[in-house]
Formats: sequence, structure tokens, C-alpha cells
Amino acid sequence: MAFKIRRVDYFYMTVKDEPGQAYKVLARLASLGINLVAVTAVPFGPMNTQLTIFPEDTAQLRNEAQKSGLKLEGPQPALLVQGDDELGALSEVHSKLYAANVNIYASSGVADGKGHYGYIIYVRPDDYDNAVAALNV
Repeated sequence: MAFKIRRVDYFYMTVKDEPGQAYKVLARLASLGINLVAVTAVPFGPMNTQLTIFPEDTAQLRNEAQKSGLKLEGPQPALLVQGDDELGALSEVHSKLYAANVNIYASSGVADGKGHYGYIIYVRPDDYDNAVAALNV
């Protein structure tokens, strides 16, 4: 199975659960020249959403966010897996982490419909170095 894994950082912020809130943040990031490799949004309480962003360049995001007054929490480490979408594509990754006794406490993935996928893996900070070693990142 062909895939590559890389270290990524993520930042998060809480926005109101209202139409256009994620758009405003994403448009602002685009206007600042921030390229993202992934984005997630999940409900956070009854009236909020946690927006998590994964920048291509962590230093650029930190610098631009500070200059523009954008309030972000982070960075936190994660792993980004990208590869060929085929049956069992993620089992090898999970097998290596299992063998290293690393727990994945959250993940999110999507196939592009053209034969490829992206998968974000969150591990606890205490497990991160073990995960990186197990996956030869």
C-alpha cells in the first residue's frame, strides 16, 4: 500500500454555531496567505463549534495570526497520512501503532473519490514520539 505520513501541527478555536462563522475564519486565513492541509469542525457545547485548522506552515500561521489578532489555541502535534485508497489502506498504519502500544484517541479521514485519501491521527502528547518512531516519520 502506498502512503506517506508526515508530522503536522493543528490549532483550534471556538466559533458560534451559526451560518458563515467557519467561512469568515477560512476567508480570513486565505486573505493572510495561509494554506491549510486539513480542517475539521465539530460541535462544542450547545451553541458552539470547535474549528481545527492544520496549516502547511506553522510559523507562518503563528506570525500572521499574531499580527492580525486572530485568537488560536495551539499548536498541537498530529500526523497526516495520505495515500492510495484501497481496501484496508489504514490497517497497516493502525497495526504499527498497536504494536507500539500507541492509542489513537481521535482521527478523521476522507477519500477523494479519485483513488486517494487523507487521514489525520491524534495521539496523546505522551505517545507522540512513540507514534512517530513506530511509523518511521
